[in-house]
Amino acid sequence: MSHTDIKVLFEEFKNLKVAIIGDVMLDTYWWGSTDRISPEAPVPIVALQKLEYRVGGAANVALNAASLGANTSIISVIGEDADGRNLSALLSDHGINTSLLLTSTERITTNKTRVMSRNQQMMRLDAEITSDISKATESILLHKIKEQFESEKPDVLIFEDYNKGVLTASCIKAVIALCKEYAVVTTVDPKKKNFLAFQGVDIFKPNLKEVKEGLNLSLDQVDLANMELVHQTLQAHLQHRISLITLSEKGVFYQMDKEACIIPTHVRNIADVSGAGDTVIAVASMVYAITKDMHLAAEMANLAGGLVCEEVGTAAINAELLLKESQAILG
Repeated sequence: MSHTDIKVLFEEFKNLKVAIIGDVMLDTYWWGSTDRISPEAPVPIVALQKLEYRVGGAANVALNAASLGANTSIISVIGEDADGRNLSALLSDHGINTSLLLTSTERITTNKTRVMSRNQQMMRLDAEITSDISKATESILLHKIKEQFESEKPDVLIFEDYNKGVLTASCIKAVIALCKEYAVVTTVDPKKKNFLAFQGVDIFKPNLKEVKEGLNLSLDQVDLANMELVHQTLQAHLQHRISLITLSEKGVFYQMDKEACIIPTHVRNIADVSGAGDTVIAVASMVYAITKDMHLAAEMANLAGGLVCEEVGTAAINAELLLKESQAILG
């Protein structure tokens, strides 16, 4: 692509309607300094200095889509609690539509609290309920999604599964059927529990570890021939169109029909890999929805995932940085 074509693509992001369904969470960061060990136990003492809230899980995918300018909606269930109100406000502050963010008295909002010192995680505390949402809540959610599709059909819907209970097997099946009915592109970032439930989606994006666990595979070597076999095995189960598999430091693999490629990573100063998968699925979904060019989608998602790994903690992609790097490397 030329510099001009890439610039035009970034402009087209602003006309794209993206919906994300899945498990949202609040990421709480306590930042402090450490210079001594506790006399009570062999653990460091962190003198807390700053409290920061960020969005995580499916909410971080939404933040990435919104950061690139897309008209973004989030579909999920949160608790009727302070963390839920805080999370909803953070999403709204970034221009994300939260009208499909349901509250439930049966659940709490997932909150992952990280204690940070010297840009390192000292401890993480998780507050969450991971059982499936109730049938009654699921029914309300599906009804609202159908209403939303009728009034403002999205161009692409991203399933972001963190095994926290929003994406039940029946919910997944119903939403995929709805997307097919309304001709909405479907993409998935799966986890182990519902790994093989996403039948007939367009793009299936696990990481290598998730593929090995989900298919009970052992891979001696990560090369193109082996990855093509993985795609074929996945397709036998899912009948999906495209596999996009992140390979950590080895880059990303994709296959669509007979077109297959491993795209290597670019040299980075890695600070934190958390949230990189959220960025990859958001960018790949958006680029593919506009261009239907899977090679370009994988290339740009690979660049974006690398860029956010240079930040500490979950962070959305910076559109200007991605545009600049895309023009320099792909233009």
